This record gives sequence, structure tokens and C-alpha cells, in this order.
Amino acid sequence: MTGTLFIISTPIGNLEDITMRAVRLLREADVIACEDTRQTRKLLDHFGISKPMLSYHEHNEAARSAELIERLRAGENVGLVSDAGTPLVSDPGYRLVTAAIGAGISVVPVPGPSAVMTALAAAGLATDSFRFCGFLPPKTSARRKLLEELKNESCTLVFYEAPHRVLAALDDVTATMGARPVVVARELTKLHEEFLRGTAEEVRARLAARPVVRGEIVLLIGKAEEAAQIDETPVAEAVRALEQRGVARMDAIKQVAKARGMSKRDCYRLLTS
Repeated sequence: MTGTLFIISTPIGNLEDITMRAVRLLREADVIACEDTRQTRKLLDHFGISKPMLSYHEHNEAARSAELIERLRAGENVGLVSDAGTPLVSDPGYRLVTAAIGAGISVVPVPGPSAVMTALAAAGLATDSFRFCGFLPPKTSARRKLLEELKNESCTLVFYEAPHRVLAALDDVTATMGARPVVVARELTKLHEEFLRGTAEEVRARLAARPVVRGEIVLLIGKAEEAAQIDETPVAEAVRALEQRGVARMDAIKQVAKARGMSKRDCYRLLTS
């Protein structure tokens, strides 16, 4: 009889957020597959759990998946955890889950903490629909291209972002989306948890005033209609404002024209008349 693969959610900060079921299954598992054995050891030690662990991360995922499938076929129960939160959400595990399903092995999710859902719950942005997009690209050009593609989405956008890139990311949100409402959720469930709300420009100014930005960050952007309003700023002034933020002139003209429902040619004509 084959074993079962349990996808076990673990705390994103506060250890009290773990479920009783998760603790029980971690105790009952034959082996625990985890991103960083040192990180998971802290969690297991806190709850007095002593179980063999196997490292499972992006660099060894293919080989480890094959090994774990064999153990599951032999009847062992495997608990898959990430360093924090729900496995597979911007974390390793997809290959193992798909391989287990393909091998006819039972895959059982054990729900619990998720940074995405935690941030959404208290952000104050629309939750009737949302789109989780993982981490923003590290390079400005790719980041702006993605934000431009998403700017008209009629749902709340949710991203993970690194603290050393969040200021640049907020600059790009302003450049591509204007005065869209955003929320930076930082250090969720931890001692220094905070939610910074406002436009991207306003939130950036608050973060930029700090000596350094630390912690794990979820960036949320309000849906397109939440920012919809009549912009009566003169076209030349609107284009100049975007250029001052680092947007190329032709891209600025394109953005201003789109925001006003006019053609790029008409927008350019207003600038040169």
C-alpha cells in the first residue's frame, strides 16, 4: 500500500498560528521534506517533534522528487513543508505533487497560514477577486512591462517583493499605474507587523524616510476601477510628470493618451500645438 503526501502549511511568523492537525501530521510523518532543514528544525523543536528531514529546494527538486516518490510507493508518509506558509505558493513542490498524482499516490493538503490571504484580509482593498502574481521581476524594464500588462485588471493584484527592491517597485507602480491605491504589508504576524496604505508614491515616501527597509513584504495594488477618476491635468503637465519619474517621452505620451481615452497621435498633437 502506498503512503500519502501531505502538503502541510506552517506559520509565516507567529508559531501559534500552526494548526493542531499540522502538528499531529508532522509527528506522524515518516519523513519531512523541507526547503531548509535548519529552519524547519526550529519549528519541530518548538513543538517537541523529532522526525527525519530531507532537504527539498529548487536546486535539487528533480532528484529529490524521484527519491520521495519511491519512498511513498514503499508505503511511507511524507510531509512537505516550506520555510513558512503554504508550500508551492512561490515555493518548491510542484514537481513532487504532479509526480505523486501521476503515480497514483494520494496528495492531501493541510491548510493553514498564507501570506497572500493574511495580507488580503487586512489590506482594505477589494477581496471579491484578486490575482496573485508571485515575485515581481528584479529588473526595472521587466517589472514595468509586467505592471503595464496588468494595469487594467479589474481585481486586486498581489505580489511578493524583496525589501531591497520595494522602493524601485513602488516607483514603477507610480510610473505605470499612476495614483492607484496600494498597500505594503510587512512582517505579517510578527512583532513588527505593519500595513502601509496610500498611493504608491505616498507609501514609497514613508519607506524611503527610513534608514533601511527590512522584513518580508507583500505588495497589494487596488483594482483598476478603484483608481478610476477624471484626470483634468493638462496633457503637457501629465506627460512632464511621468518623464520626471523616469518614463521615456513616447511611453509617457502613450500612457497619458490611454488614460484619457484618446489616440497617441491626438495626444502628441496637443503637446506640439
